[in-house]
Amino acid sequence: AVAPAVRLFSRDGEEVAEEIPNAAAWQDGAVLQIGEAQYLVERNPPTLTELQLPRSLLAGFPVCPKVSAEFAAPQHCLFRWYHEQRPAVGGEAAASGDGPTWVEASAERVFTPSNALVGLRLKLRCTPGDGAQRYGLPREVESSGPVEAGPGGCTFDSRHLYTKKVCGEGSVRTVSYNILADTYAQTEFSRTVLYPYCAPYALELDYRQNLLKKELAGYSADLICLQEVDKSVFVDSLAPALDAFGLEGLFRIKEKQHEGLAIFYRRDKFSLLTQHDIAFSEALLSDPLHKELCDKVAKYPVVQEKVLQRSSVLQVSVLQSTTDPSRKICVANTHLYWHPKGGNIRLIQIAVALSHIKHIACDLYPSLPVIFCGDFNSTPSSGTYSFINSGGIAEDHEDWVSNGEEERCNMPLSHPFQLLSACGEPAYTNYVGGFHGCLDYIFIDKNALEVEQVIPLPSHEEVTTHQALPSVSHPSDHIALICDLKWK
Repeated sequence: AVAPAVRLFSRDGEEVAEEIPNAAAWQDGAVLQIGEAQYLVERNPPTLTELQLPRSLLAGFPVCPKVSAEFAAPQHCLFRWYHEQRPAVGGEAAASGDGPTWVEASAERVFTPSNALVGLRLKLRCTPGDGAQRYGLPREVESSGPVEAGPGGCTFDSRHLYTKKVCGEGSVRTVSYNILADTYAQTEFSRTVLYPYCAPYALELDYRQNLLKKELAGYSADLICLQEVDKSVFVDSLAPALDAFGLEGLFRIKEKQHEGLAIFYRRDKFSLLTQHDIAFSEALLSDPLHKELCDKVAKYPVVQEKVLQRSSVLQVSVLQSTTDPSRKICVANTHLYWHPKGGNIRLIQIAVALSHIKHIACDLYPSLPVIFCGDFNSTPSSGTYSFINSGGIAEDHEDWVSNGEEERCNMPLSHPFQLLSACGEPAYTNYVGGFHGCLDYIFIDKNALEVEQVIPLPSHEEVTTHQALPSVSHPSDHIALICDLKWK
């Protein structure tokens, strides 16, 4: 058989000569002719590579699709949401094989189904766009199950009354929140020992993600620091959802745990300048910055071994204001060692953290304001809290023997910052069956920043409605801290 003739014509109908290089030959609007068939040439058309809906849909909670595309961006794509039509009461059932009738519901990127849609499935049609009025082929995805009834009131509903709008130009609304990793929520131990009071379905990841996305979206924050973030939760759930609400996310894994830290920042207020994440154990051992501390710790081999075994990390990013480039800020986020008797280990971890932050906020970027968020696993009466707050800790502090004589490791420590807990010292930020206390903080540089308002925590009645946290109306065993900060 004779191969069909292949010819390429430019947009204006001229045949393209064979010696023309590819880059010049293949232009948008050119026509490729193979035998009798003609094909229109389009270069790098906007294309969807992934379109997914969450597995669990709750009435009253935002449904945020996961959208990945080439030569396109989610903010330029077109979205069309549909829901099934409810069969008419007493009417004839649709002839089998017709499938559901879909009714158009919304053209927004994020869709919040109403109670009227409980029991019905959703469908999303997405057309990829590149922002230059070019659109690719649309794709459709149907939800795997129907919309289910939501839990009614949640612990964060009343807090959202204070955070309806993004705060103004010189202010930064900051959130710190340990969101409870799925790795820890779904174990047999968690279900039976840690959270026996929590309905099993409310510990499931898909359910908690619904609550979490609604909670975080409703805070209209500029900065969100999260702890205990599963990698898959970051990639498949939080990053796509918060992206739709204008936030860009950064993730740092704890190697051994499959969970880690995330910092989200509002795109139209900040851009990312640099990242300086570390693992405490590695930094202590190999960064000359910590040599003096490393030598002190080496005198206590049992303690040294314990510090080096921990996979705790510190996330540090330097952000720059998009409206005033002279305004930069150092945002740090961490989750310190958890053990109740680990006060000595936490002191060493926080000493590494503060030296590292000092290197960035004093040496690399002189006089950079600091916001340091996290789950410090330390109550206000602890050595760690006192050290952060006062700038120093004595070598005879009782926390140096927090785990008994064989783990004693006395050393004086200091840091140059003047830090203040922006949300004060709440009665508790962690409330589980066997414990409640204040473990989470947003520390700020009091010379550069001041607190404009602290969003009140949920009332004790709300927290204990279902005995303790987590619950059907609260996705974590911790409570988010939220405050509005402003530059001095």
